[in-house]
Amino acid sequence: MGKIIIIDDEPLARSIVKEYLQKHPQLELVQECNDGFEGLKAIQQHSPDLIFLDIQMPKINGFEMLELVDQPPPVIFTTAFDEYAIKAFEAHAIDYLLKPFNQERFDKAVAKWGEQKASSSEKATQDLLESASLSPSQNQRIVVKNGSKIKIIPVHDVFYLEAADDYVKIHTQEGYFLKNKTMNHFEQVLDGQQFVRSHRSYIVNVQQITRIDPYEKDNHVAVLRSGPKVPVSRSGYGKLKEVLGL
Repeated sequence: MGKIIIIDDEPLARSIVKEYLQKHPQLELVQECNDGFEGLKAIQQHSPDLIFLDIQMPKINGFEMLELVDQPPPVIFTTAFDEYAIKAFEAHAIDYLLKPFNQERFDKAVAKWGEQKASSSEKATQDLLESASLSPSQNQRIVVKNGSKIKIIPVHDVFYLEAADDYVKIHTQEGYFLKNKTMNHFEQVLDGQQFVRSHRSYIVNVQQITRIDPYEKDNHVAVLRSGPKVPVSRSGYGKLKEVLGL
């Protein structure tokens, strides 16, 4: 018996998946959710074997929800998402169902899931998130877990980012928040004209810089409006000069 969760903000879409599931008695629907917040809680509570997930939902989208799950379950997407994401699905997802889909297409997706091992599915989900994060629609905000709450941070509210072991500290007016990503990830997905890798351990929002002061040897520090001083290496100084037109 496999435990199933449906996460979709459209009641009709959820009802169609429930109807198609009736032909698969080995699958047990344990919960249906109408947004990513509910979906995250349901995954944590039930540890499902498979989820059917929409992408475009209010509050947080499907990709953002998956990023908050420590060990993402296997996913079959039910979506009408953009072409860029479809390419990511084709490369990494177990399967994706473009709305509207019929029973036959649904059955094929379930069969494909049954042929794959959970371990490879988890890696595929992580690879999918990395690919999808490169889409322009995915890099305008950062979603983090703050205790039991979910925080949505618009990128223009970010002062700077700082490496912290396996996490990245995202510094804002409200303090810092931890995200389980790498500095290389953020350097790749954030707008290079707004965020510059000033140092191996720092990425700075150039709109926050008031001045750049010399430091020891060939290094500098960027002084931000809010007060912090962010280290600037020799190579980082060159990048900042280019972006700032100095």
